[in-house]
Amino acid sequence: MLLAATATAVAWANSPWAQNYHEIFQRPLTIAFGRLVITENWHDWINDGLMSLFFFLVGLEIKREVLVGELSSLGRAALPFFAAIGGMVVPALIYLSIARGESVARGWAVPISTDIAFTLGALTFLGNRVPISLKVFVTALAIVDDIFAVIVIAVFYTSGIHYLSLLLGLACIVVAFVANVLGIRRPGVYAFLGILAWCCVLSSGVHATIAGILLAFTIPARTFLDKAQFLEQSQSLLIELENAEANSFEEHSILHTLEEKIDLVESPLYKIEHALQPWIGFLVMPLFALANAGVNISDSGAAAIRHPASIGIVLGLVFGKPLGIWLFSFLAVKLRLASALAQVLWKQVFGAACLCGIGFTMSIFVAGLAFQTGELLDNAKIAILAASFLSAVLGCLILARKSAPLRAPEESRS
Repeated sequence: MLLAATATAVAWANSPWAQNYHEIFQRPLTIAFGRLVITENWHDWINDGLMSLFFFLVGLEIKREVLVGELSSLGRAALPFFAAIGGMVVPALIYLSIARGESVARGWAVPISTDIAFTLGALTFLGNRVPISLKVFVTALAIVDDIFAVIVIAVFYTSGIHYLSLLLGLACIVVAFVANVLGIRRPGVYAFLGILAWCCVLSSGVHATIAGILLAFTIPARTFLDKAQFLEQSQSLLIELENAEANSFEEHSILHTLEEKIDLVESPLYKIEHALQPWIGFLVMPLFALANAGVNISDSGAAAIRHPASIGIVLGLVFGKPLGIWLFSFLAVKLRLASALAQVLWKQVFGAACLCGIGFTMSIFVAGLAFQTGELLDNAKIAILAASFLSAVLGCLILARKSAPLRAPEESRS
């Protein structure tokens, strides 16, 4: 879907109907909540509104990984953490060494991001050539990468803050946290508070997607019925169900009770994350690609090749990203700050790091914040598309080659 939406946007923007493409996404749309009236064009509704849902899902994934996943302990989080730092620092330094000047330097954060959807899609495409532990590492790395990206957006791409609106937005987040502590599990409560927080943060000058991330951290992750209680109660209900007459009131009553028990043993975080994933994957992200990937290559392509910002983005994503990830991972293992991946070659780590150079969604998003509109933004988009393609090809070529029998990277020949 992402590839199709991207190809459609590029083809449309380079067709005789290019003007129509830009006009559609610049059309205004007004949404009113009582006295609160918000008017944005379609492009901004997608980037500020729908992408808040994307960042909300990212926040849920981060919280899950911190609680029970690959970031739940220092030992498990150390390697992807150091790798993500390298994948941020080295591309940024490469970009800043090439793209100088205040207006151009604002794009230093464009090549630091990883598109988790495209990257994991490429790893899945490679099948059993990629060890499971390497896929888990890349997933954790991409999530840490998202944490850094959100911090960068909040700190470096926010200006002219309206503090009263921001405080009201944060108050909504605090209320959502209190609701979590009080045991309120209804998603509608958090949705209502989330919409209020989004409206306040949008009017504050801070990018509205930050509200999505913050709200995600307030979603309850604990269950009200532990596994032992659920098994005991459900087994009793299943015995009653077996003895109940078919299609009787008793049978439906037992099934309803069993359904309630399942709801209590499943955390709201997992439930909401599972429900959101198809909407984000098949609607929000393709719409974002369709609205943002459309750039006239025939007019801007030649200029983009020579522009310092474009060169910095391409070199940052294609070379800086894998070099930073691989080098910081290697040093972290050698300095015993982190444990190496079992049964994975360093060559495979470098191949996966090349795939992390697929910036696409996050890079285009940051480019929009850094350059707003105009020639710089068009050049950045062309560079991101080219760099993402090159990173995907390079990573797949490295990982697709047959390797020697797998062994732990730290294993010595002696």
